[in-house]
Amino acid sequence: MKMLLDTYAGKINLVYIDPPFATNGHFKIGEERANTISSSNDDAIAYTDTLIGADFLEFLRERLILLRELLSENGTIYLHIDYKIGHYVKLIMDEVFGRKNFRSDITRIKCNPKNFHRKTYGNIKDLILFYSKSGNTVWNDPRVPFSDDDRERLFKKVNKEGRRYTTIPLHAPGETSNGETGKEWHGLPPPKGRHWRSNPAVLEEWDKEGLIEWSENGVPRKKIFLDEKDGKKMQDVWDFKDPQYPKYPTEKNMDMLKFIIEASSNEGDTVLDCFCGSGTTLVAAQLLNRHWIGIDKSEPAIKVAREKLASLPDTLFSKVEYEFLKEL
Repeated sequence: MKMLLDTYAGKINLVYIDPPFATNGHFKIGEERANTISSSNDDAIAYTDTLIGADFLEFLRERLILLRELLSENGTIYLHIDYKIGHYVKLIMDEVFGRKNFRSDITRIKCNPKNFHRKTYGNIKDLILFYSKSGNTVWNDPRVPFSDDDRERLFKKVNKEGRRYTTIPLHAPGETSNGETGKEWHGLPPPKGRHWRSNPAVLEEWDKEGLIEWSENGVPRKKIFLDEKDGKKMQDVWDFKDPQYPKYPTEKNMDMLKFIIEASSNEGDTVLDCFCGSGTTLVAAQLLNRHWIGIDKSEPAIKVAREKLASLPDTLFSKVEYEFLKEL
């Protein structure tokens, strides 16, 4: 990976990695299945995960330092990790990227509820640590569609044209002593300790356009219409379960990778996955018109990744072309 520095230092826009989880185990792949739970003694080893403890953390730390050098100033990194080791890894990422550049600790629902006979709660999650290189980062503010329940619960009111809407306060926290937003409007001062969200001239325009609803008690509120919203903001608990029939052990959800790439990069940007496994990140990047770099030392992983890429159809605007380097 050090060889990338000569060409790509400061040029990688997005990194997603799903490194080993320090499980002290072997992950196998067979002709009929690639599963972390069920495997045959005859299956080949896809990769070993026997580096544990301080050795594993130093292994990861060295690579995170390199990845930071490769990231552009507006670049971001998503690190997918196990719940057993994730809190140690976060301390390392705080050290390498800086606590101020920590963005989110995302909980990813990875499977359906389990019923193992263990004296603890069932584990259905892992986590994704999301950091940026600086405060000036690419963020496309991803949204998810409102469900039918969301529409009825969040937008309970319907106007005479049949449009669903809700209302929000016209004021926000904090007083202004001399500013326009602290002045009276329609004879009303903003509530104590608050100020108008916009200056009275804008509020007056909203009122003329029918965008303000007055209560029976004379309290004004701003109308927010469902059909003007792009969806609801994505939260930090994600339901992207692992594939039911993976082609490679610990293969991740394609929709999740697409979501990450669309959220934190733009078309033409370069995405790097240096633990690329079955190549899901690479395929997602290709489908979304990003450049990509994938690295893995497992021959079974490289075989599966190349098969996935080869299965992508060329289109009028996109041809699947890449250079395979045997060793970096």
